[in-house]
Amino acid sequence: MASESQPMPQPNPGTESQNEQAAVGQESSASSQPQPAETPASPPLPTRHTALTPGPRASRFQTTLDSALSHTLAKISWDNFAACYPHIAAHAPATLRAVQTQMVDRLRALCKKEFDSIQQSRNVVAKLNELESLVSEAERRRKEAGGGGDEPPVPPHMLPPDEVLDAHLAPHLAQQQSQLNAKLQTTQAHNAKLFEDIKRQRSEIESLVSLLEKVLEDVDNTNHMMDDVVDDVARETRTIEVEMADL
Repeated sequence: MASESQPMPQPNPGTESQNEQAAVGQESSASSQPQPAETPASPPLPTRHTALTPGPRASRFQTTLDSALSHTLAKISWDNFAACYPHIAAHAPATLRAVQTQMVDRLRALCKKEFDSIQQSRNVVAKLNELESLVSEAERRRKEAGGGGDEPPVPPHMLPPDEVLDAHLAPHLAQQQSQLNAKLQTTQAHNAKLFEDIKRQRSEIESLVSLLEKVLEDVDNTNHMMDDVVDDVARETRTIEVEMADL
């Protein structure tokens, strides 16, 4: 009782005011410090659109889960439960039946909640719908490729090595072929331009040669005409020299 009558220690007003002033000073200093600039996060890549409504495979998966849960909880039947507690089943069957019903309902609710949580965390419905779309796309491509006959397609693991190698190399070879075709077209266009330039230069050379031949022909004609004139001039020159020598 003596301990209950001891007075409680009273807080010191001066100490409280000092603590408040210190806290305010720390807050003001923290607010005055420059905050580092946050770098803006890059926007996420767009995800592939997938329907959230359960498709055939997702519905079948949900049905399988419900069926497995029902078969599991069916093991907790009244007969099995009463066999575990025969004394209570004999003297208070209504109470034991209520406990059995509550246990089954509770287990069912917990299991369904856990299943739903796993499906949401694993994105099961969207992935099964995506698988459905992939299978439909594969069926469509198989029909377009002419594989919808009575003969079943050969499984990939049964294909010969040559076909598997060709299937892996086909995209790479097609890309290389397109690049080589583009280079070939460029080279052919360049060669055609060079051929046109050569033809133009040949025509210019032929025209120049024909002009030069005409000039040479004119020079030859002039030389033939000068031969007669040179003889006359030489004769007159000799005559004038003889006359000047007589003088």
